[in-house]
This record gives sequence, structure tokens and C-alpha cells, in this order.
Amino acid sequence: MNNSVTNTARLLWAGLRALLVLTVVTGVLYPLAVTGVAQGLFSDKANGSEIKADGQVVGSSLIGQAYNLPLKKGQETPEPDLKWFQGRPQNGLGVNSVNTQYKLILSGATNRSGDNADLIKWVEDAKAAVVKDNSTADYKVKPSDVPADAVTSSGSGLDPDISPEYADIQVHRVAEQNHLSVARVQKLVDEHTDGRTLGFLGEPTVNVLELNVALKELVPKG
Repeated sequence: MNNSVTNTARLLWAGLRALLVLTVVTGVLYPLAVTGVAQGLFSDKANGSEIKADGQVVGSSLIGQAYNLPLKKGQETPEPDLKWFQGRPQNGLGVNSVNTQYKLILSGATNRSGDNADLIKWVEDAKAAVVKDNSTADYKVKPSDVPADAVTSSGSGLDPDISPEYADIQVHRVAEQNHLSVARVQKLVDEHTDGRTLGFLGEPTVNVLELNVALKELVPKG
């Protein structure tokens, strides 16, 4: 009887020691080591790829944002604030996406087929809006100039990037709205255009949040 109790106690103590050691190693030391390496070598990514403006975090380079005017009385869908570069469609024209406001909880696509009547109508409406919004007195956007990403959401509805082509057709409108030269705004777009990953993967992109943060620095204060 005594041997049985002694053996049980020995096994319980061995199990408790193993629990304590594993808790310290895997619950304390390992997380501290991983966090230390991440902060030391990849601090920007480890902290959420934050973007700051005026000393404050204004978003993440990984998540898109909407640039809209405040809702007017009776409006259900906000109008885009044309002073800023616009990302892929999210509001009302959230083509092929269930995400209508870059909300993380709604990430996903509707997976409508290419011949779906609603999808075709959304694309047509989105293209007409892009042509109308970005045409100025001295620059007319043609429907053939509108790239696909200007009229369709990404699969997640969270894409922070647009194509250089979409950024380019917004240059004249942004310059006019902010009383800047077209050349200066175009230079800003070129400076914020990232090439293909490793030179051959994917397509060139422009991060809209980073571009608008840089644009804000150019806009005359007043």
C-alpha cells in the first residue's frame, strides 16, 4: 500500500515538474525569444505594418481605407471625397465583394460569375462613375482607359493597393481638387509605385494610404 502511494506521489511530482518546465519554456521563454527576434529584425511587420502621419497611427499598409464625404441627410451610400486618391470600389459599387467598408469581419467575395446580370450592371455603373469623377476641364477619361481594379473589389475586399494605371487616371482630378500641378501629383504617384516582387512576381502596385499621406503633406494648409 505504502509503495503504491509513494509511486503515485512520485509520478505526480514528476508530472508537475514537467508541467512547470514546459510552461516556462513554451509559455515564457519561447514567446519572449520570438517576440525579441521579431521586434529586432522585423519590427514594422511585427507591429502591424503601421503607417503614421503627424505622429499618429492612421492605418496599416496591409488594409485598405475608404475616403468618403460625411453622409448627407437621407443618403445611404457616402460619396467619395475627390480630394484624395480612391482605392478599389467598396461602397455601393462593391463589385463582387461582400465587404462594403473595408471591415475585417466581412472579408470575402460573392463569387458571382462573369455573366451575372448584377455584376455586369455594377461594373458598368462603376466604370461610368470613374469616368465622370476623374474627368476634368483639360483631361477626359475614356471608358477604355479604366482598368479592371477601378471597377472591381479584390477577393477579400481589403486590398490596400491599386494599379499604377488607376492611380494615373486620378492624377488630374486630385491635382485640380487640391490646387496642385499635375506634374507634381504625377511625380508623387511615380514615387509611390512599387514594382513586381523580386522583379517578376505579381504586378506593380500603388498603396493608396501611403500615397494619400504623402499627398496631405503637399496640400496647402489653410
